[in-house]
Amino acid sequence: MLRYYSTKSGENWVSLREYIENMKENQKDIYYITGESKKAVENSPFLETLKKKGLEVLYLTDPIDEYAVQQLKEFDGKKLVSVTKEGLVLPETDEEKQKAEELKKEYETLCKTIKDILGDKVEKVTLGTRIIDSPCVLVTGEYGWSANMERIMKAQALRDSNLPSFMTSKKTLEINPDHPIVQELKKRVDVDANDKTIKDLVWLIFDTSLLTSGFSLEEPSSFASRIHRMIKLGLQLGDTTPSEKADEETIPDLEEDTTQESRMEEVD
Repeated sequence: MLRYYSTKSGENWVSLREYIENMKENQKDIYYITGESKKAVENSPFLETLKKKGLEVLYLTDPIDEYAVQQLKEFDGKKLVSVTKEGLVLPETDEEKQKAEELKKEYETLCKTIKDILGDKVEKVTLGTRIIDSPCVLVTGEYGWSANMERIMKAQALRDSNLPSFMTSKKTLEINPDHPIVQELKKRVDVDANDKTIKDLVWLIFDTSLLTSGFSLEEPSSFASRIHRMIKLGLQLGDTTPSEKADEETIPDLEEDTTQESRMEEVD
């Protein structure tokens, strides 16, 4: 009864049995991604590495799928694994594992700096293995809500206002060490970790990762202000408006408390 689109099925449906029959030799899990529609997920940054490795990913785009996978943990001995959550382990060669360990040490300072800037917006900052063309993605906890489930629950008229904060508290920012934006950030952090442009850039990539990972922006006005400042820099317009200067002052230094309370109502 279960049929899904996938990264390899085109416009056809594929069953879980057919998926297993088509699995690669070294593949142990059934990979899936949840979202609002096929169009919304087929270009997701979470699929970049899996597509490159030739691994098939199922598109679970019906709201009931989010509830179904909470109960259907495995099929025919194969574990169902979300590509948007922690716990994703992809097949790697010994060379790839060694390179990952070296990069982890090399980017340790950058990860710590980003975490200091974002504060409790993220649980931790790590190097990602699931992205190729994107600078970063936001990953949810293995047992928490996905971004799609969070969207579904926020749309519930009679939702429990306390439950979402419990289920959505853990988010991990995974950065791509091969992306030029991340590489340039590392260079600037190595020179001066308290450079204000670094803070703006970190908040920008965090906000954009919220969008590309399927979440909604908590503070659209702050995001817009940062975009406007970057546009002015690109146009070589040095002066900022009084409101932009005030917004710059609210960006905390690394040693200060970085907790930011939302100043806007969430729009579902």
